[in-house]
Amino acid sequence: MQSWRSLAGVLLSAVAVLLLSACGTQRAGAPTTEAPHWQTFAPFRVTAARLSGGGRALSVDAEVPGKGKTCARRPQAAVTSTSERNVWVQVTFSTLTGDPHADCSKTATVTAKVRLPSALGHRELVVDHDTTFTADDAGLPGLRLCGDRGCHPAPTGCTPASYDQAVAALDVPTHTSRGEEHCDGKWLVFDVSSRMGPACAEGRAPGCGASLGDRWFFRAEKSGWVPLARGTKAGCADVHRVEPVFPATLCADLPALQSSN
Repeated sequence: MQSWRSLAGVLLSAVAVLLLSACGTQRAGAPTTEAPHWQTFAPFRVTAARLSGGGRALSVDAEVPGKGKTCARRPQAAVTSTSERNVWVQVTFSTLTGDPHADCSKTATVTAKVRLPSALGHRELVVDHDTTFTADDAGLPGLRLCGDRGCHPAPTGCTPASYDQAVAALDVPTHTSRGEEHCDGKWLVFDVSSRMGPACAEGRAPGCGASLGDRWFFRAEKSGWVPLARGTKAGCADVHRVEPVFPATLCADLPALQSSN
């Protein structure tokens, strides 16, 4: 099973064969076109999921190429794994590749169905590894599509779980550590430290303990903590250039940051 995006490579290969033939470099007797054949791909994206039959009959809507019969056929869903917390499902469809091929530049929505080994219940449904649904707080029979903060995000506030989600919203390395937080429920600031230099055990060689510090300022929104500004200067200068109403009580006493070696 291939990603639909890799189909572009197949089509480009067919074009290359035709160009070689036109230039007179194709060997006599060699085929000038690729025989049409069916291949299996993953959809562009999964857009919705529904349950019926006591929570075991699953229907998944997926976006696929084209509206012609040769662009997408036989949408299928299969359960690939289960656990106490998740059910993993893979969605596929078949398309006719080779030359000649249909114009599949438009998109269409197809529905794939599968029967789960047991009712989904409070477990999360993970489709094609990157799209997650839950029945919790959903308008059944439709499942609720989970966001970047997960299916059950921590309430935005001055709590460790909420701070963790603020770090997750940043463009920082995976193993970034968080410093002391200054929070009033509406505004938040904390420092983060990211390891730099060679990948080695700390203290084993010069540069192994190097780190880069950054200070991030946030505002609380319905979607969670939203980053406003970053910097290394002392006090509130970095954030007040962007958001003058950020409370000085949270940042006025903050020292300048320096990278460590």
